[in-house]
Amino acid sequence: MVAKIQEIFDSVDKDSLFRNKSLLQINHIPEEIPHRDDQIKQIASILAPVLRGERTSNLFLYGKTGTGKTLSALFVKDELLKRADKNNGPKLKIEYLNCKLKKVSDTEYRILAELIKKLGGEVPTTGLPTEAVYSKFLEIIDQEKQLLVLILDEIDQTVKKISSDFLYNLTRLNSELSKTQICVVGISNDLTFLEEIDPRVKSSLSEEEIVFPPYNALQLQDILAKRASQAFKEGVIQQGVIAKCAAYAAREHGDARRALDLLRIAGEVAERERSTKILLKHIDEANDKIERDKVLDVIKTEPKQFQLVLYSIIKLQENKGKKTSGQRTLSSRKEENSPIFTGDVFSFYQTLCQSNRAEILTQRRVSDIIQEFDMLGIINVRVISKGRGGRMREIKLVIPPQIINKAKEIIEDSLNYI
Repeated sequence: MVAKIQEIFDSVDKDSLFRNKSLLQINHIPEEIPHRDDQIKQIASILAPVLRGERTSNLFLYGKTGTGKTLSALFVKDELLKRADKNNGPKLKIEYLNCKLKKVSDTEYRILAELIKKLGGEVPTTGLPTEAVYSKFLEIIDQEKQLLVLILDEIDQTVKKISSDFLYNLTRLNSELSKTQICVVGISNDLTFLEEIDPRVKSSLSEEEIVFPPYNALQLQDILAKRASQAFKEGVIQQGVIAKCAAYAAREHGDARRALDLLRIAGEVAERERSTKILLKHIDEANDKIERDKVLDVIKTEPKQFQLVLYSIIKLQENKGKKTSGQRTLSSRKEENSPIFTGDVFSFYQTLCQSNRAEILTQRRVSDIIQEFDMLGIINVRVISKGRGGRMREIKLVIPPQIINKAKEIIEDSLNYI
């Protein structure tokens, strides 16, 4: 066995299909970003006055996952900082924060604590009043004359999980600062999230908006071909592989991130099979793996309240299956196909929280969480009209059957009390 393992290790470099795998990673920022010239120019035009020390309008970038929002924002950030260093003009700081990170997104406190850490300060992860953390944040940024640009990725998730007051408080800080001015660049996958926030908050934002359209299949092919030519050794990609990757990603709302992941994982699958080329079948295998991993990663990283709601849906679906096991009559088949509704989920969720001494969210908040699971593709939600009885939301779990047990294990392990 040891000899076989050593043989695998020896083959890593010799049989590698990759020249530079990091070029296919999500965090790689290329020198050029194809098919996003217009959006990058707009971002640069709106933010350019910060080089003169002027606070700009707050900016919001919208678009589906993998449409180049974060990449474009970080590209302009790097160019602004390079120019600011050359000009020796007013001090400029630009900080990027992904608000969806598990230990960041849960509370306003944690987001501020993470920003303070990025700015060189430190506060305990819990224990202080939120007002005290705001005071510390103000103290750190107002020590010298500067302009601070905060790039807040997945900002819609923060507003949904905390409240829109966080945005309001952030934009109102300028009135309390004597030396520093703040402007916010928000990045969101949800084009409508600002329409649903408190009008008082919306009016305080003074925002400009840029929408990133999905990439089409030809654009995705172009992006993949450019990255692949540098990431892989010459001649290792079978004809049609790039086109198939692009077709899969175009079907998923033009997601370039997914296309790059698909190509990278296909390369890894091919290597493990000791193939000398990446074949079309490796794309199919990689796609299956991504689908499984995507669902499980989402479940792992969601906050406990989200996990409780999802666990409720899974258990309700399971219970319906148990009721219809054994001999099936016409009525039992109807029962098997009977849907789950939002009210069912909330009732089960309440019982689950009570038995495990967890905080119970409002029904409206639970409905928002259900809607988010729909957006993530974990469930399907369909609105059913009941005439004078109003409308109901019908829920169907769409997690692949082969990973439901793994999903339950992840949630049970995370909650540690189910």
